[in-house]
Amino acid sequence: MHKPGYRLALFATLLAAVVVLLGAYTRLTHAGLGCPDWPGCYGFLGVPMSEHKQAIAEARFPEAPVEVAKGWYEMIHRYFAGALGLVILGMAVQAVRGRGDATQPLKLPLAILALVIVQAAFGMWTVTLKLWPQIVTAHLLGGFATLSLLALLTLRLSGRLAPLQLPMRLRALAAACLLLVIGQIALGGWVSSNYAAVACVDLPTCHGEWWPAMDFGKGFHLTQHIGPNYLGGQLDSDARTAIHMSHRIGALLVTLALLLLAWRLHAAKLSRLAGLLLLALAVQVGLGISNVIFHLPLLVAVAHNAGGAALLLTLVLVNYRLRAPAPVKVQRTLGSARRLQEQGA
Repeated sequence: MHKPGYRLALFATLLAAVVVLLGAYTRLTHAGLGCPDWPGCYGFLGVPMSEHKQAIAEARFPEAPVEVAKGWYEMIHRYFAGALGLVILGMAVQAVRGRGDATQPLKLPLAILALVIVQAAFGMWTVTLKLWPQIVTAHLLGGFATLSLLALLTLRLSGRLAPLQLPMRLRALAAACLLLVIGQIALGGWVSSNYAAVACVDLPTCHGEWWPAMDFGKGFHLTQHIGPNYLGGQLDSDARTAIHMSHRIGALLVTLALLLLAWRLHAAKLSRLAGLLLLALAVQVGLGISNVIFHLPLLVAVAHNAGGAALLLTLVLVNYRLRAPAPVKVQRTLGSARRLQEQGA
């Protein structure tokens, strides 16, 4: 039986997935500064459409001429993100009201609410700091983290997964793979925020070389100053190549680790989880290769972001399945059995 709040948590998870995809679409269409202010657009609640409003907008922001399409990409993303924030607020209020129920999570909904508040700040800084790569990448990671925690909450409220007794080594491997995927997503965000996705346009080499000229110092200079408009990127070719190649190497390491995890899951008679993991991995690798071969087509690039989210959620599911706590009744039964054994001894 589902626990109270399950349907709302599931809805929030699906809404968070939409927000992540809208964020990717906004970023990939270079619409991150479609509205030069926050939370409105040129001082309006929506994109200025009439000639009169557009004249006012351009007077307010003479360095940012109105581009209606890009403005709407940005504002639609904000509307959905705002709706998600309200849903999460409602979930947090519901959790506080039901805090006397031992079966209802409290800390997790409150943590998600805190994360969304931080995420809103990153959304503002993304605009006010003019797409500073560090903030853009952090904002992307915040979106994926929100989605993952909502999925975890949904799993906890589902009431369907039985506890498993599995070796600690398998749990440790699953946790390590989750961290690797998070690191790879961070690298992907750094690639995107520095416009390095097409720094290499051939496979498996880059610029026809296995190890091309690269500048890792500039590519990963995390303390670069704030100031210029980073739309289109500020790094030279060697720095972008270093970022791109790091993402490729990371993809190879993640692939090897996940193949090992899938094999271990299959050996533990968790073939469905293993198959789901392999499917998510294969789709994501295929999309990544397609991005290079076809020179970053928009739909494939957005799908690659969706594939990263799917792979992350699969790892969340795997880790939860391996660590799922016993239901409260089962825990009490086990506790009573242990006490009886102790008394008998």
